[in-house]
Amino acid sequence: MLELRALTCERGGRMLFSELNCRAIEGQLLRVQGANGSGKTSLLRMVCGLLPPTQGQVLWRGQTPAKQAEEFNRQLVYLGHAAALKDDLSAQENLHIACLLAGLAVTQSQTRLALQQAGLAGRERMPARQLSQGQRRRVALARLVLATDVPLWVLDEPFNALDAIATEWLCGLIAAQLVRGGVVVLTSHQALALDQLPRQVAVSL
Repeated sequence: MLELRALTCERGGRMLFSELNCRAIEGQLLRVQGANGSGKTSLLRMVCGLLPPTQGQVLWRGQTPAKQAEEFNRQLVYLGHAAALKDDLSAQENLHIACLLAGLAVTQSQTRLALQQAGLAGRERMPARQLSQGQRRRVALARLVLATDVPLWVLDEPFNALDAIATEWLCGLIAAQLVRGGVVVLTSHQALALDQLPRQVAVSL
């Protein structure tokens, strides 16, 4: 379903990686590994169609993201390494807006339940500025609860700032996505959390 063909990335006159080839089929986790500055975030942005490769192609179901346009966006959830919340909005408002911007129609009840599953019961209406870093991360990750029909998840350091309970919850979400036949692409320094996830393929930068 997802294929990287001879992918090359050059940023600021520096070659980050070149001639990268990899493939992830339905139900597989693509684990992107590498040191800081090796190009992991750039690779994820290429997968999402947000950054053009210097050379090579990203193919999703046999076509580049650009050729699929809005259809590709409907099949993608991308969560960057920053939670990217609006401090003046509540946790629930942030989640609701993030879903709407991604083209996902959700109800207030659905967003409230998603936040509760993320361990934020009682904090749904709390302004984001009052949340801890771990809680802010959970707000962003709650989108995944509402994205069970979205086949491609791209997650940049999703375990950052999570405690053990939240880490286990996120691992459960990812494992369920793989069982449904989805594809998950992620970067993470949390080796212990990733080792428990099934059906992995890895690419090192």
